[in-house]
Amino acid sequence: MFTLFGSSSNADKDSSAEVIVSISSWCVCSIGMMVFNKVAVQQFPAACLLVALQMAFCSVTLLIFAWKYIHIGSRYDVLRWCMVTPFFCGMLLTSVLALKNAPMSLVVVLRCCSPIVGLAIESFYPQPIRVNAGMWGSIFLMLGGSAMYAWQMPHGELVGAGWALLNAFFAVGDRLLQRLMLSADQRPVDMSKTAVTVLNNLLGLPPILLCALLTQEWKALPPVESFTAASYFWIAASCVVGVGISYTGIWVQSLISATSFLILINVNKFAIIGIEAVFMDKQLTMAQIVGAVITIIAGVSYGKAQEALTQKKDPEKEPLVKKETA
Repeated sequence: MFTLFGSSSNADKDSSAEVIVSISSWCVCSIGMMVFNKVAVQQFPAACLLVALQMAFCSVTLLIFAWKYIHIGSRYDVLRWCMVTPFFCGMLLTSVLALKNAPMSLVVVLRCCSPIVGLAIESFYPQPIRVNAGMWGSIFLMLGGSAMYAWQMPHGELVGAGWALLNAFFAVGDRLLQRLMLSADQRPVDMSKTAVTVLNNLLGLPPILLCALLTQEWKALPPVESFTAASYFWIAASCVVGVGISYTGIWVQSLISATSFLILINVNKFAIIGIEAVFMDKQLTMAQIVGAVITIIAGVSYGKAQEALTQKKDPEKEPLVKKETA
């Protein structure tokens, strides 16, 4: 499964450790972000303002505590990175809107088609991703498991499906562009991971605030006196974890392919189904449980298939990956 996320058999120990640590950190932040957002958006129903608050908190935190790690090579690098911003903003906003209008499990399931799109587009990159029959089979097995899960879903739970599908679109675009501009063997920008994290959040604030202004969603906010200590806790927790997922997402994407990241997202997010079922009284049918298990097995199978392909590579043809600053 480790090879699924970007390591090769001849990678040095430092590089392997970096991949493990980055993925582990992202998985923890990802699960925390989805759970905290699900609860926070119920306490603070203005989705655009919640996302704007998280982005502002991330920007201020990094500018204060990680200023020395911000490196930007040129204005051209910033202009190139601006292409990522609309997809990053769209991914964050539609994620919160989907969680507001649909179960977390539905959001997870509908994103399972994203690796196919990612795989097709990455085949045209300067260093295209290599695939084999086992990897394709695993992706379609994942789709089958997802379809089995969704088939048993009550009609009332499909209300947020449109937001979930839109979220998948923005997520694919975000991962593909970030991979192209972060990986040393593609067409990277001359910026540190901290710098692109700050840019993502700073440049994303205006369009998110514009959405809040156009929808006048502050009118839906409950009175301040109705907020409890728990409400403030969940909102604050979503902001703190938002800093972590913003940075670790950039970190992981600089090390693995966009398709592998999309697979990682899908497999990781199925852990949310268990959390939702256990802690949020979400009832699952046997068919839904089987569908979720099939999807997770498909993710493991993808990793094994990619491992077999990686072992056939000629080590002398592996591109050299330069070290990045924070």
